[in-house]
Amino acid sequence: MKGWGVRGEVRVVGAERSGGLELRTAGLAARGLPEVRVTGLPPYLGQGWARVLGAVAARLAAAGPVLPVLVDLDGGVVLRLVPEKEGTLAVAPPPPPDGPAAAGVEAWRRDVLTRLFPEAVS
Repeated sequence: MKGWGVRGEVRVVGAERSGGLELRTAGLAARGLPEVRVTGLPPYLGQGWARVLGAVAARLAAAGPVLPVLVDLDGGVVLRLVPEKEGTLAVAPPPPPDGPAAAGVEAWRRDVLTRLFPEAVS
């Protein structure tokens, strides 16, 4: 990820909020790209989702100025990027049939980690 941010990097930073952990990138804006964030994470998913945001940041940088709505990561994992205020993108599940149904968003988030970084869930 060289050439990003002030020091040539994109970082993932986090904070605990009342609704759960919030993670966001810092450094994409220096390249003219929106920052990416995920909110409402249970703390036990934080480290793994920091890796997911890093992978999303790499895909966005490779896409250049034309930003994808769906990001296809390794293992057939698809994430949806939803524009938010202040020029950020929220990471969300894809729409059905690939998105979460009755199991919910937390189960989908665990599934993403199990498929991409299984060691992050154990």
